[in-house]
Amino acid sequence: MVWFRITSRRQFVIAVLLAMSTRIFAQGPAQPTDLQGEHLRTDQQAYCEYISQQAQAQRDLLRTPSAVAGVTQPTAALPVQIFWGVTSSLSDIKKAGLTMDVAQKNCELYTATTSAQQEIQYAIPSLEKQALQHRLELIQQASDKLDALIASTTKMLDVQNVTRPMLFSLQTARIKLDADRADTQSKIAALYAPNLSDQPLKDLVAQKQDSEVAEQKAIDKLSRQNDWDVSLSVGARQQINPYDSSGAYGAITVSYNLGSRAINKHLDQAANAYATWKTVQQGDVTRNATVLKQQVTSGLAVQQARLKSLQDEEKQVESNLHLVDNVDTTAALDFHNQLTTTQLVLGIEMGDASFRLEQMRDFLGKNY
Repeated sequence: MVWFRITSRRQFVIAVLLAMSTRIFAQGPAQPTDLQGEHLRTDQQAYCEYISQQAQAQRDLLRTPSAVAGVTQPTAALPVQIFWGVTSSLSDIKKAGLTMDVAQKNCELYTATTSAQQEIQYAIPSLEKQALQHRLELIQQASDKLDALIASTTKMLDVQNVTRPMLFSLQTARIKLDADRADTQSKIAALYAPNLSDQPLKDLVAQKQDSEVAEQKAIDKLSRQNDWDVSLSVGARQQINPYDSSGAYGAITVSYNLGSRAINKHLDQAANAYATWKTVQQGDVTRNATVLKQQVTSGLAVQQARLKSLQDEEKQVESNLHLVDNVDTTAALDFHNQLTTTQLVLGIEMGDASFRLEQMRDFLGKNY
């Protein structure tokens, strides 16, 4: 019997491949309140709506019976007949529900992935911005102390106890502090760091990995529906020549793919290979989280060495300050002022290094 379908059925695999190809990998989701967070949620909702509509279209296609019509001549001894009717597949009906499940899992994976991506992308800029804001506070504290020193030196200059170059050296130090403040403010302005989630990065990455496993299981379950099928066809027939015989027809067809065992074995191996690939894929969340940890760890070592060097320099300054504590000469006062301004600058750098060290240790402890 030769049948001609009025509506053609697309292969369900096309929809699955489409869903996979349009997914963007780089990750419950973060709940930011800033503009970037709003954009992230909008992006996630838009993607989920898109993939949901694709799945609903495929679901409706799979579960809706197809109309069929054609011409047939069962044997040479029988007259030609026309037939029309509908046909449906039990496997397709099952796939309709599974397709929606794949779409849901795909949406959850995209949400988990993009949430983790944002945490990774803005982790270092966020740390840097916090450190620079703390540096501004240190500069302000040093500036207040320097202003007090300039005020006392100005009074001494008025009674001619010190020379004008001594006051000028302090004013030069204040110019450098102001320049440092302006440079720090410029760096803060150039950095963009949205409010990040309080959820540890390790939990976000774990959620993303769990979502990947769930999606792969859903896709695997959908693929296994190709192992078997039960189709039902019903309709009517009409003899053409002579045009005097009509009736109804019905058929049930059961099919099973003999290669199902081998196919399912490859599907299981593909799921395992996918999980392995995602742990080493360049640009994936899991890989980027590892790279971020290495970056922060390297920065931690740099700040430790920086702080050690600054502490050694500060000890030398303090030692020299002790030498001129009880000396009341113009040269001693000048040297004392120079040492004090150097100490103020060292205080900024040491405070900055200490803050960054503590900040990085806290970040690693919380997120890894």
